[in-house]
Amino acid sequence: MQTPDNQTTSFFQSTTAKMILVGLLTLALLIPLEFVKNLILERSQRQSEVISEINDKWGEQVFLYGPILKVPYTDYEETVAVDAKTKLAVTQKTAITNYAYFFPEQLKATSKVTTKTLNRNNYESAVFSADMQFSGNYIRPDFSSRAIPNENIQWDKATIVIQTTNLKSIRNEMKINLGATALAFQPVYESEGTVATPQTAEAKDEAITDRLETGYFDLSKFLANGQADFKFNIAYNGSQQIKMVPIGKTTQLQMQSNWKSPSFTGNFLPEKQITATGFTANWKVLHINRAFPQQFFDTLPDLSRYAFGVDFVIPVDQYQQNERASKYGFLVIGLTFLIFFLIQSISKINIHIFQYSMIGLALIMFYTLLISITEHSSFTHAYLISAGAVIAMIGLYSISILKNKKFPLFISLALTALYSFIYVIIQLENYALLVGSIGLFVILGAVMYFSRKIDWSK
Repeated sequence: MQTPDNQTTSFFQSTTAKMILVGLLTLALLIPLEFVKNLILERSQRQSEVISEINDKWGEQVFLYGPILKVPYTDYEETVAVDAKTKLAVTQKTAITNYAYFFPEQLKATSKVTTKTLNRNNYESAVFSADMQFSGNYIRPDFSSRAIPNENIQWDKATIVIQTTNLKSIRNEMKINLGATALAFQPVYESEGTVATPQTAEAKDEAITDRLETGYFDLSKFLANGQADFKFNIAYNGSQQIKMVPIGKTTQLQMQSNWKSPSFTGNFLPEKQITATGFTANWKVLHINRAFPQQFFDTLPDLSRYAFGVDFVIPVDQYQQNERASKYGFLVIGLTFLIFFLIQSISKINIHIFQYSMIGLALIMFYTLLISITEHSSFTHAYLISAGAVIAMIGLYSISILKNKKFPLFISLALTALYSFIYVIIQLENYALLVGSIGLFVILGAVMYFSRKIDWSK
C-alpha cells in the first residue's frame, strides 16, 4: 500500500507536474522580459530627447501659412446711453479698427530641399536645408459682403502677413517684392495672437506659429491694373517636416529633394517620382478642394488641418524594431521550452527545472544583446550576432543536458528557424499578420505531429 508521501513524490515526477512547473517558469520569465521592454523604451525616449536637442539647434519643423494681405477698415459700434440731465436715450457711435484678410488668387512655390543626417553618440536625426521661392498675385479686395464703404477702408495701411515656425533658422533677409517695390518683413510679438486657437491637440502642435509682417503700404497704388503681383524667397534650416497651407485660389507647389524615403502628409497628395537619388513632387490644390473661402474678417483662423507637405524622417527606427522583437519574447520562450519538453517526453531524459531556467535566461539575454549591439551597428547585424550567440550557447548547453548530439542539433536548427521567422515578421509591415498567422499554424501542426505518440497519462 502506498503512503501519502509516495503519492506526492509520484505526482511531482509525472508529466502533468513537469508541464505545470515549466508553464509557471515561462510565466515567471515574463518579469525579466518586461524589464528588457522597459530598457528598450528608456533608450527610445533617450533617442527622442537627443533628436529634439539636435533639431532645436539646427532647426525645427517648417510650417508656412501665407502670404496674406491684411487690410484695416473702420467700423462703428453703437451704444445707447441715458443723458443724466435730459433723461433721454442718446445713441453714440465709436469708431474702431478691424482687419480683413485676403488670400492670393495665384500661389506658386518651388522648393529645393537638401537633406542629411546629424549624429550624436549613437543617435541620428534627419535635417534639411530648404530654399523656397514663392510667386503669385492678389486681386482687388472685395468688402461687399460686409457692406463696408470704400471711404472706411484704410488702403494706405495695408500689410502682408506670413504665419510660420522656426524663425530662428531662417537663413536669408525676408523681403517680398510687390510689383517693383520691396517690402521687408519684421517679426511681430503677439501676446494673444491673431490666429484662432485650434480645438484639437494635433492642430495645436501644428499651429504654434510666429508672425512676420511688412510695414504699411498703400495698396491702392499697386492695384491700378486690378491685380498686384508678388514674389519672395525664404531659406530654412529645418528638420523632420515641411508643410504649407494652400491659401491660393490655385496653389501649386513643386518640391525636389535628395531624400530617398519621403512620407507625404496632409490632406492633399502630390504627383510624385521617387528614385534611389531622391524625389520630386508636384501639388496642385484648387479653392474648391478645401473648405474655406478666400477672405476672412476680424480674425485670421487656424487652417493647419488643411496643410500638406513632406515628412523627412529616418525610415527604419532601430528601437521600434527592438520593441517589435521583444513582443515575440513570450512566443520564443514558450516554443523553446515546448521543444525541450517534447524531447524530454520522447527520449525519457530528465531535464531539471534549473536547466529550464538557464535556457530561459539565455533567451532573455538575446534581447539585451540585441538592443546594445544595435546602438553600435545596424539592426540586421545585431540580430544575426545576438541570435547566433544565443543559439550556440543553448546548443552547447543542450549537449551536456541531453548527452548526445542529435537532439541539440535539432534544437539549434529549430531555434534558427524560429529566429529567422521572427526577423521576417519584423521586416514586414503590410503582410506581418498574414505571415505570422501562417507560421504559427505550421508550428502548431508540427507540435501536434511530434506529440501524437506521447503517453500523457504518466
